[in-house]
Amino acid sequence: MAERAQRAGLAVLVLEELRELGVDAFVTTRSGGVSTGPYASLNLGLHVGDEVDHVLENRTRLAEAAGCELSDLVFMDQVHGARVASVSEAERGRGAFEVDHALSATDALVTTTPDLPVVVLVADCAPVVLVDADARVLAVAHAGWRGVAADVLGATVHAMEALGARASSLRCVIGPTISRGRYEVGEEVIDAIVGQLGSIDGCVDLTEERPHLDVAEAARRSLLLAGVPETAVSVTPERSDDDAFFSDRSVRPCGRFCLVAHLVS
Repeated sequence: MAERAQRAGLAVLVLEELRELGVDAFVTTRSGGVSTGPYASLNLGLHVGDEVDHVLENRTRLAEAAGCELSDLVFMDQVHGARVASVSEAERGRGAFEVDHALSATDALVTTTPDLPVVVLVADCAPVVLVDADARVLAVAHAGWRGVAADVLGATVHAMEALGARASSLRCVIGPTISRGRYEVGEEVIDAIVGQLGSIDGCVDLTEERPHLDVAEAARRSLLLAGVPETAVSVTPERSDDDAFFSDRSVRPCGRFCLVAHLVS
């Protein structure tokens, strides 16, 4: 599972279970950056109102922790959709310095290129990393309730299969996501989840006055529907509404933490 560690002065969660599969992946916390106020301190989002210079310094520290340059990182312009982009050397550095240069309207990245770090930004949605170690295909995805309803994870698995991966060979980790008890939703959300997953069993708490959704569990179920073996999906115990992370449901505005991963050459 995830292990707390220090990388280049940043407090991170290293996804150690993926290391033996040839993937270096970790999740940042909100500590170790230069941002202030509601963005304190390691905000990695350029789109949330923080000082651009602060975010770029934070991203530079992220790159150092990942063992690369800022100009190597690949970012998406995430829109809670299901578009998946296949990236290679031509996309290296996309979105690293400017939002407008990120992969447009994209919520998952797939690559077979070694040492190409792909990034997903979150502040309550599920950050997901997927890998087929034999085929050497890696992906990261942004899966909130809208993304699950749009089947972003199924689309990601299909995109990986197009590059030689097999759903039955995937290993997936779902990173820190908002707690079910903090994620009150409306009936339209429940209807959307049922429309995609076919059931809300285990995903929704109906004992409160309003439903509460377990986003990580919904993402896990989506992966199973896409053909990933149940034993190949793990969920980190950390939650984004803990003080260690940014949580949009807890306070607005807020920063973004990330999951970054690359195939080790």
